[in-house]
Amino acid sequence: MPKKAKPDPAQRELSVGEVAARSGVAVSTLHFYESKGLIRSERNRGNQRRYRRGVLRRVAVIKVAQRTGIPLSEIRQALDVLPHDRPLTAEDWRHLSENWHRALDERIARLTALRDHLNGCIGCGCLSMQDCPLRNPHDVLAGEGAGARLLEG
Repeated sequence: MPKKAKPDPAQRELSVGEVAARSGVAVSTLHFYESKGLIRSERNRGNQRRYRRGVLRRVAVIKVAQRTGIPLSEIRQALDVLPHDRPLTAEDWRHLSENWHRALDERIARLTALRDHLNGCIGCGCLSMQDCPLRNPHDVLAGEGAGARLLEG
């Protein structure tokens, strides 16, 4: 009788509990990521979620991106262009990180400018509706008259 070939452990799918344990992410978070289209699972005959092993790298990328302040919507957009049927590669990561690096530089510049204006306001304390660069930057609606212009119908 010929021996049955053993299944390749690298091809074995993981349960949601295994993914949670190996990634350090709660099961509820994995379900949330799946509901947002960030990761995918398949269902087995018992209707249980099963994940390809490559999901571990996707979850790692999601967590790193979140820690840098990248919104989930932007993470999803970036991951949507990559195939779900294979693990992310070093080239995939290079492409993602280059794009996110530019966005992070822009965010850092905006936050630095905000911080610098805030330092001036700490000394002033007025939060003037006419002059405050934080409360009313560039005052583009002043020409339309007094009052809350954006709240009017």
